[in-house]
Amino acid sequence: MRVIGVYNIKGGVGKTAAAINLAYLAAAGGASTLIWDLDPQAAATYYFRIKPKVKGGGKGLIHKDRDLDGIIKGTDFDRLDLLPADFSFRHMDLVLEDAKSPTKQVQKLLRPVAEEYDYVFLDCPPSISLVSENIFRAADLLLVPMIPTTLSARTLEQLLDFLESEARTSDLSVSPFFSMVDRRKRLHQDLLQRLPERFPGFLKASIPYSAEVERMGVHRMPLVAYAPSSPAAAAYRELWAEALGMLGVSSPPGEGDAGPAGYPG
Repeated sequence: MRVIGVYNIKGGVGKTAAAINLAYLAAAGGASTLIWDLDPQAAATYYFRIKPKVKGGGKGLIHKDRDLDGIIKGTDFDRLDLLPADFSFRHMDLVLEDAKSPTKQVQKLLRPVAEEYDYVFLDCPPSISLVSENIFRAADLLLVPMIPTTLSARTLEQLLDFLESEARTSDLSVSPFFSMVDRRKRLHQDLLQRLPERFPGFLKASIPYSAEVERMGVHRMPLVAYAPSSPAAAAYRELWAEALGMLGVSSPPGEGDAGPAGYPG
């Protein structure tokens, strides 16, 4: 099982859209895939048409050793499951503070399902917190979507400084990539060139700013499922191929039958 966190300190950078589309592509390529919505706003849960409710909430997960098999829901897509969000996750930091090994609880909860899934995607809430520290511990790869702006560069620097000085996650691979790119903007064009020079490790794929991505909230499914020929879908495919390369996995096969019944994958 490979665990991929999709994370940024900032919100509104296309994090959930990336997590959903990459998880879909993993499942479409034949891999058993789980996406865990850790954000109390529950956007990923909403996109998959699932009620944002976990019995016992975050406290039940952490302190009562709930079996994830009883919480995980199937989606409309083959081989793609969801562990839904719950509004109680807004208090997750307080719950984790009272737990033994508070930065290892997500890792502990995932361990029993390791044989069931090839990939687990963690859709992470913004901010640096005990929840994010759990994600840093559990993940093999951290994908960091970034809008090409100066503020995004500042938050990436904060993240990298934190990981180096405090998180004690030397084995974690961190791969930023550009998101919501508008090449009509001169600042975007400038930073697309300058930031990879400043921060080595940038992936080549960049997700364009697109009305098709915004329509995910209308279709309530991954963009790659309803607009497979769009430029944004091509960008997500490129991003997934690069992510697999970071994990040491060969490029994925063509998309299979991960779409819902009667809908092309």
